[in-house]
Parts: sequence; C-alpha cells; structure tokens
Amino acid sequence: MKAPRTSLVSKPDQSDGSVRRAAGRDADRRLQVMAEIIGPLTRSLGASYEIVLHDYRIPDRSVVAVAGKVTERQVGSAMSQIGLSVLAEGNKAQDRLNYLAQAPNGRIINSSTIVLRDGRRRVFGALCINMDVTAIRHAAAILDALSSAYAEPKPTTFANDINDVIDATLREVLGGRAPALLSRQERLEVIRSLDARGIFNVKRATGRVAAALSVSRATAYGCLQQIRSETNATSLETGRPGANRALRRAR
Repeated sequence: MKAPRTSLVSKPDQSDGSVRRAAGRDADRRLQVMAEIIGPLTRSLGASYEIVLHDYRIPDRSVVAVAGKVTERQVGSAMSQIGLSVLAEGNKAQDRLNYLAQAPNGRIINSSTIVLRDGRRRVFGALCINMDVTAIRHAAAILDALSSAYAEPKPTTFANDINDVIDATLREVLGGRAPALLSRQERLEVIRSLDARGIFNVKRATGRVAAALSVSRATAYGCLQQIRSETNATSLETGRPGANRALRRAR
C-alpha cells in the first residue's frame, strides 16, 4: 500500500486533474489509517470475526488489507458479488448492513459492507465486517426457538480471482440455461443483468462473458452498448440523469 502523502490544498484555479489526484491521495491516506487498525479491532472482537478492507479502484484485486480468517481472503483477492453491486451504484451506493452470506467452505456469515468515500464524497472502497454465525444458527435450529427468525442465506462468492466471481455471477444469471441456445433477446437480458450487477466494471470482463455466451467479443460489446443506450434514453425521458458509465471499462 502506498505510504501516506501530504494532501494538496485546493485552490480556485486548480485543474480537475489536480483535484482528482488530491482525492486519490486522500483515499490512500484513509485506507492506510484503516489498514493499521483492523488487526487490533479483529483481535478484540474474537476469532469469529474478519475485517476486509477494499480499494474499489482496483476491482480485480480490491482486497488491500485483511484481518481474520472467516472467508479465507487475502491481500490481492477480488471483490465479491456484493462489492460489484456497490461499485455498479457508483457514488449513490449505500451501506449493506447485517446480510447473510455463505462462504465456499459452507460457513454462514453475517456481513456488513460499509462504503468508503473520499473528501469529494466519491466512493472508492469499502470496509467489510464478517462474523461466522454457523454455530449460532446450528444451536438455534437444535433449540427450535429462533429458527423462524432467520432468513436463508444467499450464496455469494468470496474468491481470490475476480474471474471466479464473474463465473459465479454468470451461472446465477443463466440459471441452468445453455448459453448457445439463448435467443438474442435472452442474451440481451443476461448482459443487462450482468451490467446491473457491476460485472462490466471489471477490465476484460466482456471477453470472458462473450466466451461463456458462445458469441464474439464484438457481439457482446454491441449488446452492452445497446443496453446502455436504451438506459440513458429512458433516463432522459423521465428526467433522471443517465448512468453515464464509461464503456471503456468493459473493453
């Protein structure tokens, strides 16, 4: 992680580039401070807890610090499906608190994703707190006292490789359908759903999606352009600002 650097004082004639660089340095400082405290904080909470620090500016390896071993994450791991959905919401993203997830090892986790913003109120990362509640749920099932109060966990993917997250999301969206048998409209809906989940914020995701759908990269990219054009046109008609997400991220 980059060492903290002194921030620049904004001036009236400061260029947009300088403002962005200052915001980037501010984000780096905030990550550095949090990276130093998550270890002691996790130790104070106990072995059932894990805290993961994400830098969403690098989604394919967003984990920049981790304390605890609940999901077995490590520095350099990719963000989860929840992280991609936060990224897709941009600066309007809200915290996700106390949701249930299931790790690949079968452990049931109570998770909270706290959105991090820089001095310009732009989302740049997240602090995720994971608590292993497997034993608690097992005890509740045995006692049959609180079982009805628990919602079934929605499986999510905690992975070290962003491609694993993309593949898991693809399987979920396809729902067992054979990609080669999809109609054009069905393929458009699949890509629309993937875009809504933030998949195309990851560099080179379009190529992987195209291969999975048995179409060319150009075809997948064309579908994505069509979907985003329709979304922006609808937004203009209803008086809302469009998504205005840069297509170059999907290249």
